[in-house]
Amino acid sequence: MSTFSAEPTSREERRRRTEACILHIARRLFAEEGFDRATIRAVAQRAGVDPALVMQYFGSKEGLFAAAMKGAHGGGQLREAERADIPAAALHDLFAKFEETTDREAAAALARNFLTHPEAHRIMRDEVMCSLVQGLAGKIGGKDAELKAALVMACTFGLGLARYLLQIPGLAQAQRADIERLLEPALRAVLDAGD
Repeated sequence: MSTFSAEPTSREERRRRTEACILHIARRLFAEEGFDRATIRAVAQRAGVDPALVMQYFGSKEGLFAAAMKGAHGGGQLREAERADIPAAALHDLFAKFEETTDREAAAALARNFLTHPEAHRIMRDEVMCSLVQGLAGKIGGKDAELKAALVMACTFGLGLARYLLQIPGLAQAQRADIERLLEPALRAVLDAGD
């Protein structure tokens, strides 16, 4: 009779799993309760860990929120995209966050946090968006690279706000393929302007 023996999970793997669980719980809690009412203790309790461990991993509530926002809005395919693929990747990531998830309401609620709370706003701007814009600017290169990167992000986030939070008629009901067909060339034109 043979028995199956799984390899023991490494300490680093357990750490990554615990950190991922904490971030998942934190995103949901920040979405449900808002930045002010969500607490380290509540996140730890839901994750089944000691609050000291959350502090050890993230340093503070602000650090936890920044990590949660980077995970939620930190650019999946966009971070890895080549210059020519930036428009498609930016749109893909936006749609993935809101339409390819069972947690659409949580994504929208997280976005409301950085629109309504000054500290959440600062974290989103300084720790999430600045990093994305700088990374994109490096890929775009040339004249106005940082401005072009910021414009791509502004268009993408504006689309997200208009479609999912404000639910502007015409846009909220539009097919994803139609939005990509019309907006991707516009984003490409931003990248190529002045080249």
